Amino acid sequence: MIGLFKVKEKQREQAQNASRGGGGGASVKKQSAGELRLHKDISELNLPSSCTISFPNVKDDLMNFEVSIKPDDGYYHNGTFAFTFQVSPVYPHEAPKVKCKTKVYHPNIDLEGNVCLNILREDWKPVLNINTVIYGLFHLFTEPKLFETNVRKAMTGGYVGQTFFPSCI
Repeated sequence: MIGLFKVKEKQREQAQNASRGGGGGASVKKQSAGELRLHKDISELNLPSSCTISFPNVKDDLMNFEVSIKPDDGYYHNGTFAFTFQVSPVYPHEAPKVKCKTKVYHPNIDLEGNVCLNILREDWKPVLNINTVIYGLFHLFTEPKLFETNVRKAMTGGYVGQTFFPSCI
């Protein structure tokens, strides 16, 4: 988080120098609406203690970052799972692109790291934010018992949500 404030501080200094005519003609990159919204989202993050965010390309790049999740219970207890986030300049009108860098056996993450999470695709809405996405990822690792229960219901004949599955046993 400290890196984020340093980037913003540097941008402010460059903007002040440019407005004074200083800086030897250096231009200040104007932030897109997506960058402004992302900055707001990141400054308001309220993550679980088992989640961390980092900016590997600290130099003026808020649109690409990493999140690590270390579940404190469940099947994935004590594992560390790293995700990359690529945020579009049109964010929040487009969901961030999220990939899992850690090879993991999980029903919602394929072997290439593609994450199946409804809010990253068809259920994305501009009112959602980075905090919502991180909590969604966190729950993929802390709530897999619900997945196991749903599989049992579907296999033995029963409802999962509002859909009935006939027994296949």
